[in-house]
Amino acid sequence: MPLSEYEQRVLEQMEQQLRSDDPKLADAISGTPTRRPLHVVLGTLVALAGLGMLVGGVASQFIPLGIAGFLAMFGGVMWAISRPRVGSPVPSGEAGKASNVSRMKPRKSSFMTRLEERWDRRRGDGQ
Repeated sequence: MPLSEYEQRVLEQMEQQLRSDDPKLADAISGTPTRRPLHVVLGTLVALAGLGMLVGGVASQFIPLGIAGFLAMFGGVMWAISRPRVGSPVPSGEAGKASNVSRMKPRKSSFMTRLEERWDRRRGDGQ
């Protein structure tokens, strides 16, 4: 059942108030981190450099340069539009451990665990 216009307006007002009061909390709750401006700028520069390499490779008929240019363009665009992963960044000393952890089953956050426990208790399964 869709929300009425009044309910939608009230919800939007509450969202705006939350964002104005505590933008970090609003971003954490929404689960969609914002793009980093540095990534957008560097990704755009890499994509433009890749475009130049692609055009140069085609003009000089040097195929490897054109392929490298295309890959640079693709990588730059992907870097510019990517969003940071949700969660804390891995410290540089823990990089080796992170690769081992990524192969394991991902752990659920404590918030999700609590929600599942509450759901199980309501259904009577958590006994």
